[in-house]
Amino acid sequence: MGLFDRFLSRADEAPLPGLAALLEARGLPPELPGLAPLIPAFEAHRKPWEREAWVDALAELHGMGLPLPEPWIDAQDHLLPELVPAWVAEREGRWSRGFIDGLSQRIRLGDMVLPAPWLILWDQTAEDVLELALDHLRHRSEGAFERLPSGAYRSPWRDGFDAARLLLPEVWQALCKDQHPFLAIPAADTLLAVPQILLPKLMDEVGRSLQAGAQPLQLAVIERIHDQLMTARLQEPHPMANPQRELKHMDLIAALQQQELDLDPALGLPANVLMVKNNQGKPLTMALWNEGAPVLLPEADLIAFSARNGEPLGIFSRQTLPRIQELRGEAVAIWGPRRIRYEGFPTAEQLARLERFATAEQMKSLQTPAGNRAAATRPGPPVQPAASARSTTPKGGAFSTQDVPTLPRHLQGAGLGRQDSE
Repeated sequence: MGLFDRFLSRADEAPLPGLAALLEARGLPPELPGLAPLIPAFEAHRKPWEREAWVDALAELHGMGLPLPEPWIDAQDHLLPELVPAWVAEREGRWSRGFIDGLSQRIRLGDMVLPAPWLILWDQTAEDVLELALDHLRHRSEGAFERLPSGAYRSPWRDGFDAARLLLPEVWQALCKDQHPFLAIPAADTLLAVPQILLPKLMDEVGRSLQAGAQPLQLAVIERIHDQLMTARLQEPHPMANPQRELKHMDLIAALQQQELDLDPALGLPANVLMVKNNQGKPLTMALWNEGAPVLLPEADLIAFSARNGEPLGIFSRQTLPRIQELRGEAVAIWGPRRIRYEGFPTAEQLARLERFATAEQMKSLQTPAGNRAAATRPGPPVQPAASARSTTPKGGAFSTQDVPTLPRHLQGAGLGRQDSE
């Protein structure tokens, strides 16, 4: 086909859809706030499907009540990355990408977390925008880490993006050269690092961060194995295995508390969750299931059952709950930790099928007053631990209730790390 033939064939192509028509077809006003500076980006698209996708992105933002972005040429110099708990990213529904277990990375433009439709309006890929945001943070990361009296290293910037610098190994990897490093990001403006020998000190610093009133980001500590970062999986008999479990449980409980705010009350009552310890000091999560209304049960280690009048019925292993085949649970459609909705309540015969952790009498001796029980699962000042009791059950052993204040008991006062160093 010659040049003249190709020119004639273009006359048969359908004209490109105009912006006004596409807006009208989607029920959008012709003068959206912030649209005018973006029109050149729309007109640069020379294929109908590209223009339709562009206006679909406008419609999505309008439907979510989110603003339109600045033009790419103005926005690109102000992008920064951030790390948030994975449940936060899921709940807020902005663009995000998994980083490690429990953490997601996102992109900010000033005070705004980047929504995915912005990428379409900018005609940019998420990979390119994230890399640019990381490069901006890299340029803002000059300076040396502070060596704390405990021996831990703390980031010096305190600009709200210290935790995000976990995404930049070149910033912190030289701190523990030729050693196995552990890191923590208890708050957005805190990045801590220690060699393995100072891991107890790192957990002390996590506790101090919480005592200072910082908004928690992730309490569980992180380790680097070869070139991979992951939430530390410390196994017994490691001396810090149980403290790490406590921090993980506190992260889970914080997510469950926020999840309660978005659960439909018509579904039932969200089971309250707190922490207990067995006689080996192993921390366990325990959900409270009270008779009388449908319950929304999270995946806790234990379930404490109470009759309609509040009478304790015992504490049992949640993993053995499928033995009661008559109780059929249904997964709840909600972001974050998984919950199962149960309408019925087990009978005494059905409870007997479960693996028992504590008897009804032992559970009764451990109950806290209603006010303390609420405090046990809400962030706030440290509260006094409840009474302890001895269990004669083979599985549970001796245990005591572990209230959930702003930091684990072993991190209050003389923490494990401090004891180990003396």
